[in-house]
Amino acid sequence: MHNNLMQALVLYDVGDLRLAQIPIPNVSEGQVRIRIGFCGVCGSDIPRVFSKGTYSFPTVCGHEFAGTIDKCGSGVEDFTEGDKVVVFPLIWCGKCDACERGKYVQCSDYDYLGSRSDGAFAEYVVAPKENIIRVPDDVSLEEAAQTEPAAVALHALRRVQDTFVNKTVAIFGAGPIGLMVAQWARIMGTAQISLFDIVTEKLELAKRLGFTSVFNSRLGDPVDAVNAQTEGKGAHVCIEAAGVPQTFLHALGSVRRGGRAVLLGNPIADVPLPASLISQLMRREVRVLGTWNSDFSVSGNDDDWRTVLQTVASGKLDLSPLITHKVPLTDGTKMLHMMKEKSEFYAKVLIHPT
Repeated sequence: MHNNLMQALVLYDVGDLRLAQIPIPNVSEGQVRIRIGFCGVCGSDIPRVFSKGTYSFPTVCGHEFAGTIDKCGSGVEDFTEGDKVVVFPLIWCGKCDACERGKYVQCSDYDYLGSRSDGAFAEYVVAPKENIIRVPDDVSLEEAAQTEPAAVALHALRRVQDTFVNKTVAIFGAGPIGLMVAQWARIMGTAQISLFDIVTEKLELAKRLGFTSVFNSRLGDPVDAVNAQTEGKGAHVCIEAAGVPQTFLHALGSVRRGGRAVLLGNPIADVPLPASLISQLMRREVRVLGTWNSDFSVSGNDDDWRTVLQTVASGKLDLSPLITHKVPLTDGTKMLHMMKEKSEFYAKVLIHPT
C-alpha cells in the first residue's frame, strides 16, 4: 500500500466490522513487524465481533496467524527479513508471579493481539521478538497459521498428565479444535477415539481424517454410545470441545471411574448440573480439569508451540484438510457474517491480505 497505509478489517463497535485503510504499525525496539500470510478465524472471534466486542474500539481482531518478517526493530538479532514465523498472541507483563515461573498464560496483566490490541485481520502486525518462533521450511504458512489452535488442543490433552497408550478418549465437538485434539490423541497412542457432533459435515471430515468411531449426537445418546464402546465403563478421558451446555453434560456423564474430564470449549451459556450427575462424578472420583490457552517458552524449550510445528513438519499432524475457506481481506466481512449465520459448512477459515 502507498502512504504507509494498509488494509485491515476494523471492528469499530459490536457488529460494526469494516474493511478500512489504517496506518501500517511502526516497529519499536525489540519488536518485529510481520507481513501476514494467513490468519485463521477462531470460534471466539464470532462472538467477539458480533456480540461481546473487544476491550476498546477500534480493534483489528485475529490471533491465529503466520507470516514473513517485514522489518526488525533495533535489538532484534535472531530474525531477518523474509523469515517465516508464527506469533504467540499473548503479550505477558513479565512482572507477576506467573510470569516469573514462565507460566505466561496465567499472567495477571497481559495484552493480547486481536482482542486487547490490534491483531492480524490486516496486512501487517507488530509483536515483541520474544513472542516469535521460526516456522520449519517444510511447513506452509496455511498450516503454520493453525499453530495456535493446534497448541491449544495439545495443551488440553497434556493437562491430563498421564499416558494415553491403551486408553479411550471421547471428544464432544468436532470443530477444528476437536479434530486437532483427536489427531493428537491418535499421535499419543490412544487405543480408541470417539468423536461426537450434530453437524454431518463435521463428522464426514472426521472420517476423512481416518477416525471411524464418529457419532451424530442427534441420533442417539452419546453417553450410551461411549458405554457401548467401553463395556459400560466409560472413557478414560472426555474432552468437552464445543462449549454447549449439552456437550458439557455428555462429557461429564461419559467418564469412567478415576477418569478425567477436560473443559476446553468456551461456554456459550450456563450449564445446570443434575444432582444425579454430580453424585456420579463424586462416586467415580472423576477429575475435572480446566484448560486455557497453551504453554509457550521464551528459551526455546519443548513447549506446545514448538511441538506443533515439529509434528506438522514430520507429517504426523495434518492440518491442511481442516481448511475449508481461504478468503482475501476484501471478503472478510462477508465471510464472518456467513460464519455467524452458519449459512454454509466451514471448518477452518483463513483470511489473507488481498
